[in-house]
Amino acid sequence: MSSPAISTANVSAPLRVDALVKRFGKVTAVDGITLELRSGECLGLLGPNGAGKSTLIRSIVGRVIPDAGAITIFGAPADSSAARNSLGWIPQELALYPRLTCSENLQSFGRYHGLGGAALDQAVARCLGWATLTDRASELVKNLSGGMKRRLNMAAGLIHQPKLVLMDEPTVGVDPQSRNHIFEMIEKLHADGMSLIYTTHYMEEAERLCDRVAIIDHGKIIALGTNAELVRTSFGSRSQVLARFAAADERVAAWVTQHGGHAVDGAAQFTIEHPAEIAALLEASSKAGLELIDVSIRKPNLESVFLHLTGRELRD
Repeated sequence: MSSPAISTANVSAPLRVDALVKRFGKVTAVDGITLELRSGECLGLLGPNGAGKSTLIRSIVGRVIPDAGAITIFGAPADSSAARNSLGWIPQELALYPRLTCSENLQSFGRYHGLGGAALDQAVARCLGWATLTDRASELVKNLSGGMKRRLNMAAGLIHQPKLVLMDEPTVGVDPQSRNHIFEMIEKLHADGMSLIYTTHYMEEAERLCDRVAIIDHGKIIALGTNAELVRTSFGSRSQVLARFAAADERVAAWVTQHGGHAVDGAAQFTIEHPAEIAALLEASSKAGLELIDVSIRKPNLESVFLHLTGRELRD
């Protein structure tokens, strides 16, 4: 069965966030964020744990009350019934009834959204099919695998056919096979024109799923654009060299820093304009008495952009 049908009648932006601020005591979790989601777009919020992604999402769905700023959903204030009816939320935490079956869970969530009768039955069947759980409809949730629970959790957030869905790190705690299954579910929604906000701290997820990416750090958007735009803005036509040394002591670290490099996953990373610069690095390391065991060249990616902008790795 196909994923939930999407209406495109409303031409207002699915989501607008204007100068949003949220503080918890002395900590500013969201610090003046402004962004707009385009119709039918999957916009990724990329950043490490604690960057402010989840606080932003919870502000949009009304679980957190902002200290300043405004949020509109399809032109309506975020706290209006019109906005709530247009919005679906898939939280990090599983929000399911373990002693009910898959169907009973979806029926319960459907009733919360005012569905009943044939419309509810159709919605349950549609969402079970989208999550490829039709054959598990009568299975108690407590007996499902972690990946199945995660997919059912996603289906519950779409039971009322929202036009905008917020997904807050939906692949947390699942195995690689389940992650790929979830990606396919999201890609079906995207292909059908759903407007999506997708938060993650995994660069490869953002690269695969998102049309544009907003990089968030310390409660602020520090860059926004397509993957290619972000790389081009940060690096131009430059490439990256990864060098691995036999030793990983302070002398090597000091040499790497002296030559403009960073430590990344146990290797030294340098940015170069021309491939010929690799020879100069090799000669300099040899003169310094450092033993190189591997050298490779690659084009920068989103993780490279994040390191360039923040000075730290994405998963820090």
